[in-house]
Amino acid sequence: MEKCNVIAICNQKGGVGKTTTTLNLGVGLAANGYKVLLVDADPQGDLTQSLGWNGDKLDSTLANMMFHVIKDSDFYMEDILLKHDEGVDLIPSNLELSSLENYLVNAMSREKVLDTGLKPLRDKYDFILIDCMPSLGMITLNALTAADEVIIPVQAQYLPAKGMTQLMKSISLVKSHTNENLKIAGIVMTLVDSRTNLAKDVIDTIRTNYGMAIKIFDAQIPIAVKAAEAAKNGQSIFAYDRCGKPAKAYGELVKETI
Repeated sequence: MEKCNVIAICNQKGGVGKTTTTLNLGVGLAANGYKVLLVDADPQGDLTQSLGWNGDKLDSTLANMMFHVIKDSDFYMEDILLKHDEGVDLIPSNLELSSLENYLVNAMSREKVLDTGLKPLRDKYDFILIDCMPSLGMITLNALTAADEVIIPVQAQYLPAKGMTQLMKSISLVKSHTNENLKIAGIVMTLVDSRTNLAKDVIDTIRTNYGMAIKIFDAQIPIAVKAAEAAKNGQSIFAYDRCGKPAKAYGELVKETI
């Protein structure tokens, strides 16, 4: 790979598997020999927690990094980066990121703060994956501005067309104003219960409405208790249940991403 690929995992709808996808895609890429950085861009800190850290007890997080960028002051990235034993690095997050979102409103080049902070790291990693918060606020705008591509997880248990329309508008605005090179890598169907007609209907609807313009990943992530259990253990699905269906599905998603 010639250059780092920064991918935002984004959907303003909560509970669609953004964090699980970020974690398992990242670990899967690392297992294939790539250098991977995960960025927790959600004040809830679910990605941080899913990798085994308590964000409330961390002194240095994404909020600190972005604050230093805003103030144009020096900071040591080594103080912020955490190393997970499955081969990925993490910029963690906690509730301080919520306070920073308000502070960003009056900052210079406010949409590009995260991009500026990540630039020095691009030559150290093959992939940087950003786990976005479930909103289209200033932090998510920063993530989309910093990204080369967007992967959109869509839950196959409800009709997501309205939310998808809002997200597409936001991506178009980012392309127009702050990141003209932003591309949509694709839509990944998550929490798929293949036994139900509803899941099949939702997937068909997504393919009909968006399939001509946007890649729909072949990999479909099944609904599974094991994925939640893995996160509670601070592990990827590959470490927790390597032979299960979710691990195989995420393995397919890794191959498609590469």
